[in-house]
Amino acid sequence: MGVSPDFMADPRVKAYAAAVAVFGLDRLTKWFIERHVSFVDTYRVIPGFFDIIHSENRGVAFGLFNESTFEWRNTLLVTAALTAVVAVSILLWKAERLDRLSLCGFALVLGGAAGNVFDRMVWGRVTDFLLFYIGEYQWPAFNVADSAIVVGSLLLVIHLFRPERRTAHVS
Repeated sequence: MGVSPDFMADPRVKAYAAAVAVFGLDRLTKWFIERHVSFVDTYRVIPGFFDIIHSENRGVAFGLFNESTFEWRNTLLVTAALTAVVAVSILLWKAERLDRLSLCGFALVLGGAAGNVFDRMVWGRVTDFLLFYIGEYQWPAFNVADSAIVVGSLLLVIHLFRPERRTAHVS
């Protein structure tokens, strides 16, 4: 029994497939870093600008709450992230109401959020490995999931500021 062409044309299927692809790429890259890069290794990709490292984040974006000793920290972070994953999944289910840009943005956010919440649920931390910097100024280390969330969010912001197309009514 094959898959019907209508099923593959469904924007929801494409959006969920993109989210699964982001999740898979995120897991694959984190697995590679966890297996092959120690916490003391630094691989200079573009000297003075970009390195591959191995760090762990028990907090949220940009290391916020990383050093917190609050015993419910992980439970609260997982609950908030799961809520976001469910909310975005529901938005994607109603894909007929979304334009292509929003659909893509939400798919990236869903895949990235699912990647990070998986790590937090299983290991209580998220592996980061992409480090960008210029001189003494550096961006906090991040990963594929974080990148997908940021790019997806930017697509959603772009959608908000794009002028709405209106259909001309001819009498």
